[in-house]
Amino acid sequence: MNYKLFLIIICLLLSNCNQTISSKSKIIDFDYENRYRNSGFALIYDEKLSKTKRLDQRSLNIYHKSLKKRSMVKITNPMNGNSLIAEVASNKIEFSNFYNSILTKRIVEDLELDINQPYIEIVSIPKDSTFVAKKAKTFEEERNVAEKAPIDGIQINDLNNKNNKIKKKKSKTFSYSIKVADFYYQNSAKMMIDRIKKETYIKNLRLKKLSPTKYRVLIGPFDDIKSLQESFDKMYLLNFENLEILNNV
Repeated sequence: MNYKLFLIIICLLLSNCNQTISSKSKIIDFDYENRYRNSGFALIYDEKLSKTKRLDQRSLNIYHKSLKKRSMVKITNPMNGNSLIAEVASNKIEFSNFYNSILTKRIVEDLELDINQPYIEIVSIPKDSTFVAKKAKTFEEERNVAEKAPIDGIQINDLNNKNNKIKKKKSKTFSYSIKVADFYYQNSAKMMIDRIKKETYIKNLRLKKLSPTKYRVLIGPFDDIKSLQESFDKMYLLNFENLEILNNV
């Protein structure tokens, strides 16, 4: 009897251990798959920006509204594939919700962003990920080099000014849409479109079928920055968590 009882206890302990390991694995996977991701326009830091804390133009630091301070992010220029690792310096800086971040001139130069259309993708990197562990040393080396490098020659332009001169090359045709959300059911997506039309009077909405179980609600496309920002601001008032701006969709 004691021997059988002993076996039962051992089996229970092993079962609990397996459940614990499995649970931890699921948590890690969940965080990785649901990390912050956003595509949109960035605001290029300038000392003339009102109520903005100083940001070292030679650093690989950014300002962001929702990511925690010291969070690591990967920033990519979708137009050429260039990317780098940056750090959130603060999430308490006030700036227009139309922009997904504030970047330094060093980041703009390294990514070779179009000054008139500084379009980027930001993806958060979990601190416990192996990617951060492998890139930590590289990030420090890049930051040290960036802080010592000159930043002359970059000209900041107003997005609304069509007569601006561009440093590297002419801008491509302006064509962007606002991604509202993705839905599992087509009817849910249609209901969202009806709600937006009713509450914002936005008319250029469209439904895009990505798969039999994925339907995307889009606004646009827009061929100028002013109308894009006006519709974005109207949508933001509906309290969507993560509106994105997509290029050529």
